[in-house]
Amino acid sequence: MPIRFRIRWIPLLATLIVAAIGVSLGQWQTRRGDEKQAIQAKMAARQSAPAMTLENAAGIAVAEAEFRHVKLRGRFVPAWVTYLENRPYNGVPGFYVLMPFKIAGSAESAILIERGWTPRDANDRTRVPTVPTPADEVEIEGVIRSDAGHLLQLGTAEAPRPGAIMQNLDIAAYARASQLPLAPFVVEQSGEIKDGLVRDWPAPSLGIDRHRGYAVQWYALALMAVIFFVVTGFRSGKKQRAE
Repeated sequence: MPIRFRIRWIPLLATLIVAAIGVSLGQWQTRRGDEKQAIQAKMAARQSAPAMTLENAAGIAVAEAEFRHVKLRGRFVPAWVTYLENRPYNGVPGFYVLMPFKIAGSAESAILIERGWTPRDANDRTRVPTVPTPADEVEIEGVIRSDAGHLLQLGTAEAPRPGAIMQNLDIAAYARASQLPLAPFVVEQSGEIKDGLVRDWPAPSLGIDRHRGYAVQWYALALMAVIFFVVTGFRSGKKQRAE
């Protein structure tokens, strides 16, 4: 008995539309994954480059300098310490401690330093820790980051002030409030300094695997649409022959 295939034009049109959408979106997700793979390779190259000495933050192109290791010499400004909340570490609630750092020999150059992580007081959520801070000029190392990360902000953010607990960091607002000439980026401090802070910074995630996974899902949708059309076409042909 010959196998018959019945083509129905409306299901065919629907299949072509669904398959085209699935392939198109799958290709888009694949391209996004490839773009972020290239960004990750660039990040790795910058992270493996020798640390550069930053004597003046002016003229630094953040897009080109992000993830570079840097060395800074200057003094902390402990009067303007602030705390970023909702930054857990190994499941423990805590803060990122932010403190301005004036670069030595440059009156017009200061940088916000993410000094490290500290746990939050479970009994008094408004209590902030006192972080030991050297009074003299020191040399620190760190990694340039464009920002300190952004979390969902409910309501209007308070203006930065000394000792404030903040959800997110607005560097421009911080500079206006503190009257400090802050660079438009932050530095995640690294190195072994006995101040009680944890400097195990989370690795930046670009979501490459997520894009790959979405691409597979869209391609699978296109394939399933074609398979469904073929199977129903043979069933319809068999039914038509039986009649």
